[in-house]
Amino acid sequence: MNTIILHTKDLHIANKIADVIGVTFESKPSHFRFSTDESIDIEVLRKVFDVDINYLPVFNFSKVKLFVSDMDSTLINIECIDEIADFANLKPKVAKITERAMQGELDFNASLVERVALLKGLDISVLNRVYTERLKVNHGGKELIQFFKTQGIKTAVVSGGFKYFTHRLVQDIGLDCDCANELMVENNQLTGKVDGDIVNAATKAEFVSKLCGKYKISPSQVIVAGDGANDLEMMALSGLSVAYHANPIVIKKANIVINVSGLDKIMDLF
Repeated sequence: MNTIILHTKDLHIANKIADVIGVTFESKPSHFRFSTDESIDIEVLRKVFDVDINYLPVFNFSKVKLFVSDMDSTLINIECIDEIADFANLKPKVAKITERAMQGELDFNASLVERVALLKGLDISVLNRVYTERLKVNHGGKELIQFFKTQGIKTAVVSGGFKYFTHRLVQDIGLDCDCANELMVENNQLTGKVDGDIVNAATKAEFVSKLCGKYKISPSQVIVAGDGANDLEMMALSGLSVAYHANPIVIKKANIVINVSGLDKIMDLF
């Protein structure tokens, strides 16, 4: 028997889907659950009803010990590098490169070097402006992190973006740790370079592995959320992967897809 989770409290939609797939449903506080022996094409249901709907995977949620999220466009609402570039009137150019990198069309390292070089000469005060004026935690993100705290589950953010932002997020929403690139600064200006090795897809996966070692847990006890091609390696390593408002290449490979709702819908799985 398979369980299908409909991540909404809209009874009208639940009734319509029940009619389509020919089964009754159970009402939960934040969602509906359907039980069926039939093979249902949930991708069709997603498109027709514009809802988040997933098969509940064979996964031991009581054993989860770690949640790791990508930052830009997953945990938060923006691509930080695009917003920094806006202060140099280069946002369209940089955003186009960012989008192609997230689709997996460009080498991530080379694309990051190219984009960071365009930021050279900007005053570091723009970083604070991006954080305070433009960056918001995506809907349901804070609630999700608090939920994990109540469950004794560690939380981390990892990013091919910048530590300035991940570090402030750790402090502001109570994450346990972070990993990201360090922007080089001289005379209070960005130099257009990254300090040290670039945090890319391989680094993200290594970060998850290191945390598993630190907390003495198995990768099977980890949930990873991401949206771009450079998240695929750490998602493949995890016990459960979540594509959040993600690119098609990520949606195709993830265990769970959240395309419409907020991050708090991950809580429905528990």
